[in-house]
Amino acid sequence: MIADTKKLTQEAVELLQNLIRTESISRNEDIAADLLQNYMHSKNLPTHRSGNNIWTIAPDFDESRQTILLNAHIDTVKPSSSYTRNPFEPTIEDDILYGLGSNDDGGGLVSLLQTFRVLKDRKRDYNLVYLASCEEEVSGKNGIESVLPLLPKIDVAIVGEPTGMQPAVAEKGLMVLDVTATGKAGHAARNEGENAIYKALGWIEWFRDYQFEKVSDLLGANKMSVTVINAGTQHNVVPDKCTFVVDVRTNELYSNQEVFDIIKSHVPGAEYRSTRLNSSRISTSHPLIQKLVGMGKKPFGSPTLSDQALMRFPSFKLGPGESSRSHTADEFIKISEIEDAIGTYISLLS
Repeated sequence: MIADTKKLTQEAVELLQNLIRTESISRNEDIAADLLQNYMHSKNLPTHRSGNNIWTIAPDFDESRQTILLNAHIDTVKPSSSYTRNPFEPTIEDDILYGLGSNDDGGGLVSLLQTFRVLKDRKRDYNLVYLASCEEEVSGKNGIESVLPLLPKIDVAIVGEPTGMQPAVAEKGLMVLDVTATGKAGHAARNEGENAIYKALGWIEWFRDYQFEKVSDLLGANKMSVTVINAGTQHNVVPDKCTFVVDVRTNELYSNQEVFDIIKSHVPGAEYRSTRLNSSRISTSHPLIQKLVGMGKKPFGSPTLSDQALMRFPSFKLGPGESSRSHTADEFIKISEIEDAIGTYISLLS
């Protein structure tokens, strides 16, 4: 049976337009989740829901088979102030659909849903689950992390983030550090006190210069960036406290905890907010990756974070659109990209 990708694309674009009209900024996805669930019901898809996470399972589920998860998120970031268009008004100009969340990752969300609709009634030797998750943009506790225990055992996941339909087989992890340097207050005019800023400077230089030993062939080295700094109360008081924030991006050769232990041995004032968002990688020998290579696709490593970080099973990103458009003003996706995605997903999973 050959799928009518033109019709599927038209339906996908109409759904995406309705989602763009429905504000779904992270932690406020209720109405968009209702809209998506009602659409799924209109297409005779039975759904399960936990909070604003919605999923459906192909009817021929068999515990003895492996299970593939199709996942994308329904939430968006807040629109930037530099938008020249109404971010909540979907506009089509030639092949381009403008609107907040169109690229990240509404295109993947609707393309994977259409793929599930096509494949759910076809004969397969695997189980198929579709999950639209929430709070991805803030890595929220009520997002995919809360719903994965409610799903069947997953063997591999396809995450519909924008990758130009090239497989992102590795993804950097994220860890945010708060660092506090403590000194002693004194009068700036006299040789008094201990300046916390000067103490912090040595640590900041360490973050700038330190090189981790293991470098990934796909993700490169771990990267640490000091991004926020605060100190002092007035010009004539030696500051007794200096705090700064460090953004740490980890490759798959280290766990976040391992990286933190190294940092802590050099910077005792460092504390992490969380270590839960680890790097991930799927073997390029995995059958799905090998099939994509056979289709002319090129595996690569992605520097951006997704819900993959919370998956404890093999996964990879593959979706329409481009990562460079995400979180930008006048965000857009091409309708031809959605059509190509639907065709590629169906071919991959057939």
